[in-house]
Amino acid sequence: MGQTVWIARHGVRLDFVNPSWLETAERFYDSPLSVDGFKQAQTLGKYLRNKGITHIFCSPFRRTVQTAHCVAEILDLSVKVESGLSEFLLPLWLPSNAEKFSIYQLASEFPRIDLQYNSRVLAKYPEITWQQILTRAGNTAKALVAEFPENILMVAHEASVVGAVQGLIGNAVIDASELCCLFQVHETSSHWSLEQNDYTPNPRASSSILPFSYYYNHIKRRLQGLWD
Repeated sequence: MGQTVWIARHGVRLDFVNPSWLETAERFYDSPLSVDGFKQAQTLGKYLRNKGITHIFCSPFRRTVQTAHCVAEILDLSVKVESGLSEFLLPLWLPSNAEKFSIYQLASEFPRIDLQYNSRVLAKYPEITWQQILTRAGNTAKALVAEFPENILMVAHEASVVGAVQGLIGNAVIDASELCCLFQVHETSSHWSLEQNDYTPNPRASSSILPFSYYYNHIKRRLQGLWD
């Protein structure tokens, strides 16, 4: 049969539809999901319900935890928070003193988080080049499939989704720009290949996203305030 690995990007994030949230948010670099993002996560969970998934891993950023937890509720599984699946730790949008919620803080809100799990790969700030994030995410995917040979789901970010997929199948062109996109990678006879699937994210959710320039200008102002 072989192992099937599902790798998904998080749903629509709040600051992509309401950049003004960035003006007052304490952790402006760690956006939660928007209402539509939660709808996408529900759609993802329903699609994966009968895929035989036994473990769910996600980045420690809030939007990925929320996406993974929605899926875990539907699949009745725990969530393992994995640092190696983190966002691209680029100083352009992430300050050096950025504080994320601790695993215990997250677990108090998301009870399916597995407090016994420790990250297999630790993401290290800063990451300056695209290759750094691809290598880190690729190494994470390899470590997880080696230790957990069942069907698994990883929930990550655009860059770490690309890196995780490439880490398994090799240096192929992967487009993970669509929010809540889903990749299916299958192993047979020690060979990994990218499989086609019929999953489609909720298109109405993505239609609510504002141009990236709105988001970028807001976060640049917040970072400028830290630098001044």
